[in-house]
Amino acid sequence: MKRPVDRQTFDEVMVPNYAPSDVIPVRGQGSRVWDQYGREYIDFAGGIAVNVLGHCHPVLVDSLCEQAHQLWHLSNVWTNEPALRLAQQLCAATFADRVFFANSGAEANEAALKLARKYAHDHYGPDKHQIIAFSGAFHGRTLFTASVGGQAKYSEGFEPLPGGILHLPYNDIAALEEAISNHTCAVIVEPIQGEAGVLPADPAFLRRARELCDQYHALLIFDEVQTGVGRTGVLYAYMDYGVTPDILTSAKALGGGFPVAAMLTHQEIAAAFTLGSHGSTYGGNPLACRVASRVLELVSDPAVLQGVRERHQWFREGLQEINRELSLFSDIRGKGLLIGCALNSRWQGRARELLNAAQSMGVMLLIAGPDVLRLAPSLIIPQEDVELGLERLKRALALRIAADREEG
Repeated sequence: MKRPVDRQTFDEVMVPNYAPSDVIPVRGQGSRVWDQYGREYIDFAGGIAVNVLGHCHPVLVDSLCEQAHQLWHLSNVWTNEPALRLAQQLCAATFADRVFFANSGAEANEAALKLARKYAHDHYGPDKHQIIAFSGAFHGRTLFTASVGGQAKYSEGFEPLPGGILHLPYNDIAALEEAISNHTCAVIVEPIQGEAGVLPADPAFLRRARELCDQYHALLIFDEVQTGVGRTGVLYAYMDYGVTPDILTSAKALGGGFPVAAMLTHQEIAAAFTLGSHGSTYGGNPLACRVASRVLELVSDPAVLQGVRERHQWFREGLQEINRELSLFSDIRGKGLLIGCALNSRWQGRARELLNAAQSMGVMLLIAGPDVLRLAPSLIIPQEDVELGLERLKRALALRIAADREEG
């Protein structure tokens, strides 16, 4: 008889680059999850902003099952109908007229950065290769994207790193004006820095970045891996800022839980990726694209996007009420259903403790560094689940505060 798998199994068979919770979820429905012991959790984490329509949405399940009976995989020696339809949808819904499919946000960003360098090389020569990025940014875990990301902890120990990358302070217009030059091929920025603590970009900063990229013939890349597909209350965050990038990357929510990613750009820029210059065996997989097509269709509904903005208010008001009673947060920030609760000086560095306390009370949260609790729930989470989850969160935090006082 096979031995049951549990948290100990992870330590026995998995590479130790993660430290997962002791909880092992086995079933999800909507915004609720149940573990191996039947315990219920309200999911405010959303698979790190992935489960955009919750768990096991019936329309997505039906789409996946239908495609599974037709065609699973071909590779890019051939194309397929679901991939072409999804590309049409993305082009129709955004500024783009060309799409490249990949499997993850890191791969989409890798493609974007390679494309920017190739485009600059082809049009302006090899000296135009500098990439400007920002401190606190997160763009993925490949060697290139981890190097472009603005957090040294993700690249330490993997040296030598790719060169030609400059990191500047986020939202610092003067620093960008001073640094950008004719050697710059691209500026890559998150409209909201997720891993850094859910920090929204200043609209003036993004507008100036657009102007400077135009002036110096550099490409503006928006990493919308976390902010895209309705997360902020519009389909893509650039639409709310009124600043259009040259390249946009999308993943996470795009597949609603099925791995898929896309890089979007203009035809002129896309042309730099000549035959064989880049590729992905799984990119444009029929299963992934069929599901993503339905996700995009459902999330694009104006009622769903309006619902995201309404739910933001539900969460903000509930979190403000918790803070009035417990005095934990110095700031509640973010847009739509990407929300960060910055801990005050008394609790800084202890976000993980509070996440664990919430889990013990039946709420799944995220953190964004050691000082910020992060929420990225389903875009259609019912009000009942919001209220119940916040009630559980309040009890968990109150108990943690009480325990801290006793220990102190």
